[in-house]
Amino acid sequence: MTKKFGAKKAELSELSRIRDRVTFLYLEHAKLNRQDSAILVTHNRGTVFVPVAIVSVLLLGPGVDASHRAMELIGDAGMGVVWVGEQGVRQYAHGRPLNHSSRLLEAQARLVSNTRTRVAVARKMYQMRFPGEDVSDLSMQELRGKEGSRVRQVYRNESQKTNVPWSRRAYNPDNFDAGTPINKALTAAHQALYGLSYSVICALGASAGLGFVHTGHDLSFVYDFADLYKAEISIPVAFRVTAKYGDDKDIGTKTRLAMRDAFKDGKLLVRMVTDLKSILGVTETNISAGIINLWDDKLGLQKFGVQYHEFEEDDG
Repeated sequence: MTKKFGAKKAELSELSRIRDRVTFLYLEHAKLNRQDSAILVTHNRGTVFVPVAIVSVLLLGPGVDASHRAMELIGDAGMGVVWVGEQGVRQYAHGRPLNHSSRLLEAQARLVSNTRTRVAVARKMYQMRFPGEDVSDLSMQELRGKEGSRVRQVYRNESQKTNVPWSRRAYNPDNFDAGTPINKALTAAHQALYGLSYSVICALGASAGLGFVHTGHDLSFVYDFADLYKAEISIPVAFRVTAKYGDDKDIGTKTRLAMRDAFKDGKLLVRMVTDLKSILGVTETNISAGIINLWDDKLGLQKFGVQYHEFEEDDG
């Protein structure tokens, strides 16, 4: 029998529950390798061992080199991996999601496929953005109108706070430099927020393409989800940066750095995880296990790994 080197693959029962794990770990300018059941992280400031059982999602920033053995351990432990820009302001690619369960994805597909539940989720997201308003009876058209009015007011309020002139949101996706300083800053800030939102959605195993308000794009749900935080995060950051730097030719870069700093303490990441599960109505406890079942149109979920016999009709 061929001898196997290294630690054995962890059993499902040995892995920590999701709620007991560190939520996200961001690394940059480091080398990743494997030593037994830990990720060996080598940086110019020293070396540290990261036990895979206590980390849920690894964000790999610029300058990270990961060995094949490190990625093997990460995959075996069910750790999510997302390759991102500095402090998560871009999302370039992702590996397997954190959880082996498909319940978040199934819940999202079920909610978005029914008109009544889809509208209910849209109302819920609006309520999260603008608490204190009763939108329980509003149609999607009415929600869009109310949302547009509230966002325009947010822009006006930030303009007054920072003394940055504001007329309207206008940008050319094919020509970033054609915009006004504030519009360029807003574009850069929103893009950074999209990157972080995309990372959370992918890490938890939801679909970036199944949106409730936006539709028809592979990032529809990213736009939905990021909208929850624009009034609080990206819009104020863009106005503050514009007030400080004015018509600086590098205002896009300066805005992305400011967004990086806004993400740095990790509190928004933790909040996003909670909000995503709340939107989809999935609790912590029912996404922690990766149990496979067989679907049956009459009997419901059936056990996987059982040798079933052909059903014989009673001729009697």
